Amino acid sequence: MNKYSGRCPVCGQEMAVTKLHCRACDSALEGRFELNRFARLTPEQVGFLETFVRCQGKLNWVGDELDISYPTVRGRLHDVIRALGFDVIDEPPAETRQRTVVQRQTVLDDLAAGKITPADAIALLQS
Repeated sequence: MNKYSGRCPVCGQEMAVTKLHCRACDSALEGRFELNRFARLTPEQVGFLETFVRCQGKLNWVGDELDISYPTVRGRLHDVIRALGFDVIDEPPAETRQRTVVQRQTVLDDLAAGKITPADAIALLQS
């Protein structure tokens, strides 16, 4: 069976699905049907997404598997995110990152001073 990319092979625009067919009973349903977000992806993006899932979302693993650099993996992931209709979330502002560093250091200092247990420190660092 042929694979369908959701795109017109002539102009590349998104195609409309107007007929569904059941292979088991030969029933057909005609109308206008909306494709899911994943049908918007190019075959290359689907392949990247399959690798991403197989690598459990670990970008380093994806890079190793595809033999591409970490920044290239991130770029391709951002392309997929945008193609699915979502915004790419940028890194948090510098103040937020700095506040996080200070909070983590406070937990480590409290652990070193014996104010909290290692289990408490782990829970605080993971939250």
